[in-house]
Amino acid sequence: MSFLHLLIIPLVVAFIAPILKPKGATYLSATAFLIPFFAIIYRLFLPGPAEILLMRFSPPIGDIYLNLDYISHAFGLTICLVSAMVALFALPYMEHRFEEMKVEAEREFRKYIFIYDLYAASMLWLVYSGNLALLYVFMELMLITAFLLIYTYGYGNRRWVGLLYLVWCAIAGVLTLAGFVILAFNTNTLALNGLMASGKGVGMIAWAFIFAGMIIELPVVGPHIWLPWAHAEAPTPVSALLSPLTVGLAGYVLLRIALIDYSFIYEYRMPILAYAIFSSVYGGFSVFRQTDFKRLLAYSTVSQMGYILVALCLGPFGLIGVVIQYMSHAFGKSILFSSAGGIIAVHHGLRDLNKMGGLHDSIPGISNAAVVGFLNLGGILTVGMLGEFFILRGVVDTFLRPESPSFLGWTGSLPIILAVIFMFILSVWYGFWTIRRVFYGKPKDTKRLEISGYFYVPLFIIGGLSVLLLFPPLSTMLIQGLNAIPGLGGVVP
Repeated sequence: MSFLHLLIIPLVVAFIAPILKPKGATYLSATAFLIPFFAIIYRLFLPGPAEILLMRFSPPIGDIYLNLDYISHAFGLTICLVSAMVALFALPYMEHRFEEMKVEAEREFRKYIFIYDLYAASMLWLVYSGNLALLYVFMELMLITAFLLIYTYGYGNRRWVGLLYLVWCAIAGVLTLAGFVILAFNTNTLALNGLMASGKGVGMIAWAFIFAGMIIELPVVGPHIWLPWAHAEAPTPVSALLSPLTVGLAGYVLLRIALIDYSFIYEYRMPILAYAIFSSVYGGFSVFRQTDFKRLLAYSTVSQMGYILVALCLGPFGLIGVVIQYMSHAFGKSILFSSAGGIIAVHHGLRDLNKMGGLHDSIPGISNAAVVGFLNLGGILTVGMLGEFFILRGVVDTFLRPESPSFLGWTGSLPIILAVIFMFILSVWYGFWTIRRVFYGKPKDTKRLEISGYFYVPLFIIGGLSVLLLFPPLSTMLIQGLNAIPGLGGVVP
C-alpha cells in the first residue's frame, strides 16, 4: 500500500463513519488516523524525501504532488496522533454536549463525526500538499469544517462566534490566495519543487500578502481578537484541534515560503522579531487575567504562537525550531483543552477558575494529564525542550556575528537571548500558576469521581509520545532528517 492510499483512508472513513453507531464510528475514525501515524513513524527511519505525483497542470499551476519530506512527516505525525486521540476523548464528551443541547445523540453524532473527520483529514492533506494550489484547497476545507463545528455544537452565542471565526479566517485566506496568485504569475508555477528550482524567489509583494494572511491565521497580538472567542466557545474536541493544530499550520505555510525565499524575513527580521516577542509576552501575561479556563488556554496559544514567529526569524536553526515548537504546542494544548473538556463534562459545565481548586482529589487522571500538557508548553522533559534549544541556538547563530543587526538599539545576542529566555520562563510561570489554581490548593469537593477512561487515557498517550520524541531514536531520526533539508541546518541568511 502506497503512502497515497494511507492518506486517502481518513477521507474515505469520513463518509463511512456516520453509518456506524457512535462507538464504532469513533474507533474507526481513530484507526483511520493511527494507520498513517505508524506509517509516518516508519518513514522517519527511511533515507531521503520522496514525491508522489498526482496530476500535471499547465503553468502557472504546475505539478500537483504529495511532498514526503521530514517537515511534512513531523507535522503529519502530530496531526494524526492528536486527531486520533481527540476522537476517542470526544466519545463521552459529545454525548454530554448533546444532552446539554437536548438533541438526539445518535443522529447528531453522525453529523459531528463526518465533519470532524473531514476537518482533521484536511489538515493532514494540507501538510503533504506539494503544490500551493492544493494546499489552499485544503486550507479552505479546514476553515469551513471548523466553522460548521463551532456554529453547530459550540457554547454561548455559538453562531456569532462561528461567524466571527469564519470572517477573520476568510480574510486570512483571501490575503494568502492573493499572495499565491502573484507568486504564480511571477514564477509560472505553484509547485514547491518548481518554485525551489526556478531561483526567482517569492517577491516582496507576494510575501507581504502571504505573511499578512498567516499572521491573522496564526494569530499574534492584534489579529488575535477572534481566537479567545473561538477557542472558548467551540466544543472542546474542536478547541483541542483548532488551537494546537489549525492555527499552528499558519507557521507551516510561512515555513514553506521561507524555505523558497528567506529575503522578506531577512529584510524585516528585527521588527518581526520585536513584534513576536511582544505578542508572546502579552499573551503570557493575559493568561493571569482570565477566569474562564478555556479562554486562559486561548491566550496561552497567542503566547505560544509568538514562539513560532520568533523562531521563523532565526535562520536555519530557528526554522527547525518552528517545526518542533509546532509539535510541542500541539501535544501540550490538545491535552490541556481536553482536560478542560473533561472538567466541563464531569463537573457539570465548570469553567470558572474562581470555583475551581483542589480538583486533583476528585479527578486525578485529568489533573495528571494537564501537568504533562503544561510541561510541553514550558519545554520541560518533553519535545518542547528541543524546540527551545533550537530557538536559542538560532538566536546565537543569528546575532553573534560581526554583521549582526541590532535589537532595539542593542548589538549582539544578549538582549535577545534574555528576551527569549523570559518568554520561556513566562510559559512555565503561568503553567504552574494555572495547575495550582485549578487542581491543587484547598479542595472544593474531596469526593473521588468515577470517570470514563476516554477522558484521560488518550491524553497520556499524547503525553507519552511528547516525552519519547525527546530521546533517541525518534529525536535522532527527526533532527537528522530536518537537518538534511536545504535551508534547515543549511544556508539561510
